[in-house]
Formats: sequence, C-alpha cells, structure tokens
Amino acid sequence: MNTKATIRKVLFAMLWISIGGGMLTLLIAAIGKKNKELCSNYTIAIKSNQDNFFIDEKDIIKLLSVAVGRDIKGKKITEFNLRQLEQLLEDNVWISNAELWFDNRDVLHVLVIEREPVARIFTNTGTTFYIDSNEVRMPLSDKMSARVPVFTNFPDKQILSAKDSLFLHDVKNTALFIKNDPFWMSQVAQIDITTEQNPIAIGFEMIPVVGNHVVRLGNGENMDKKFNRLMIFYKQVLSQIGFDVYSTVDVQYTGQVVGTKRGTEKFNADTALFRRNAALLIKQDQQMQNETEVNGENDFNAADLKSAKTEKPALMSNKTSLRATSTHSTNPNNVKTVSLPKTNVKKPVENKPKAVMPKKN
Repeated sequence: MNTKATIRKVLFAMLWISIGGGMLTLLIAAIGKKNKELCSNYTIAIKSNQDNFFIDEKDIIKLLSVAVGRDIKGKKITEFNLRQLEQLLEDNVWISNAELWFDNRDVLHVLVIEREPVARIFTNTGTTFYIDSNEVRMPLSDKMSARVPVFTNFPDKQILSAKDSLFLHDVKNTALFIKNDPFWMSQVAQIDITTEQNPIAIGFEMIPVVGNHVVRLGNGENMDKKFNRLMIFYKQVLSQIGFDVYSTVDVQYTGQVVGTKRGTEKFNADTALFRRNAALLIKQDQQMQNETEVNGENDFNAADLKSAKTEKPALMSNKTSLRATSTHSTNPNNVKTVSLPKTNVKKPVENKPKAVMPKKN
C-alpha cells in the first residue's frame, strides 16, 4: 500500500516537473523570439482643443528618433524603453501627457496630448509668453498664434514670489472665464494689470474692442459676477446712450456699477444716486433674465455692440448721471426702472490695445 502511494507521488511530481519544464521552454522561446522581433511600424496621434497644433508629427518623430538612436521602424522592440520615451516627450513644453505601447502586431502607438494656451501675457519689460490651465509657461510658436485673452504689464520674473504665483492664478481664472464666453472673447481687447490705485494690491483693467472706455475689474475674485454686472450695464445703459459717454466703468464693488463721465475726474453729488440706480438695474435684469429663460428670448450678443444707437438725442446736464422713476404698470414687485436721460453720443470706436499679437506671415 505504501509502495503504490509512493509511486503515485513520484509520478505526480514528475508530471509537474514536465509541465514546469515545458512552460520554461516556452517562456525562453518567447523571450528569444521577442528579442528578435522588430518594430513593424508606428502611429502617432495628437490630441488638442486647438484647430491647429503647436507640435506636429514630424516633431515627435524627430524626438523619438534621436532617443532611440536610429529609425523607429525596424528597431528591436526590446531596445525601446517606453517609460523613458514617454518622459522625454512630456519634457517638451508643448506636451502635457504622452503614452506609448506596442500592439500584438509589433506596431508602436504614440499618443500625445498637447498643452492648451489659455492666456497670452506681456510683461512690463516687453517679453511675452503663453500659460496653460496648469499655469505652465509656454513660448510663442512659429507654427501658429493662439486666439486667447491678452494680459499686459505682468511682472517680469523668472522665479515668481508667492504673491506673484497667486496673481498668476487669478490671471488664469480670468482668462478661462473670458475664453469660455463668446461675447467677452469678442469684446475684450486686453486686460491691463495695474497697481496705480494701491501699490500693494494688484488689479485688472479691461480694454474693450468696441467702446472708448476702461472697465475696472479690481482683483481676480468673483470675475463672473463682475462681468455679469458689466453685461447689465452694457445692455441697459451703454447700448442706449453710446459706448463713449463714460471714460471708466467700475464693477469691482459688490452690487455696484460706478461710471465716470468723460471729461470729469471725480464724481459729483449724483454718485450715490448712480450707485442706487445701478443696483436697481442689476435686480431688474435678473428678473428679466428669469423671464427670458421662460420665454426663450435671445440674449445680448456681440452684434448688439456694433448696432448700438448712434442718433443724437437731447443734451443732458453734466451733473446728471441717471434718473430713476417709479412705475405703476404691470410690474408685480413695483420695482423701480431707470429712465435714461438722453445725451449727445458718438459712434462706438475700437480701442487699440497697448500690446497686440503679431500677425502670422
């Protein structure tokens, strides 16, 4: 009995040894075959949100060819260090991510995700560069010029301080807001960075494409609300009286739109009335927006800027900003509406930015 059990154990062990030996033989053969396999071909795919690319297939092939020391096609697969090649591509300033792999036909696949510029920045010394959504600096490209918001007067420093880094973050967020809104992308010529009012706090001033005025935005907080107040002012005031009546429009204060008439440096006694009326405008517009969503009306768009009224109404007193009158019509909340006094207006003019991107040859 013990003899039979011993024989079974021996046979069982021999079976496993044979299986293990066979697997080892196959593995060695596979390794040997793999060592002889060559890259049969390669494919390169570039993903970008731009219509054009800052880096193309030729650039990627050049980088890979230099790294592997010869042509990609025909090189032994075992000589490809895929992780090292991925890192090499990601070190390129225009590439945010790269992935490389071989399929079962020995074809090398290269997938590259390109960095997307979100803003172009001009420093106070005249140098210029792009930044992406991760606030990575990128140089200009001779292949194309990105259509992104332009910021001027940024501090020219190779190493940014903590304060400058926070401000660059505000620049990125402001640029993303403008870039994602077709109207503001058409209307914003550039954003100037200024410290004139407060040397400690840096602020933004917007130069519009249409209209001869400057929009003070203040710091980078609540940009969506600031531009919303500016939109209300555009729709209900400037589209009626003209885009060059006011030299500055200040939207940096919560719930307020403060305008400075052209030719005056300080506000007169009507400033408080102007601010109250601006607040009423904001409340009224919010109510109108709710009705618009229900009725499906069209919103103010870029074309409305160029179709603003340009006729010459009656002359308005220089001391009058806005006049509020009560309505007793169908307004359910008895909200005051603003009756805009008429004034001489000029056709909207296009501001010339202080710094512009060079035209592509």
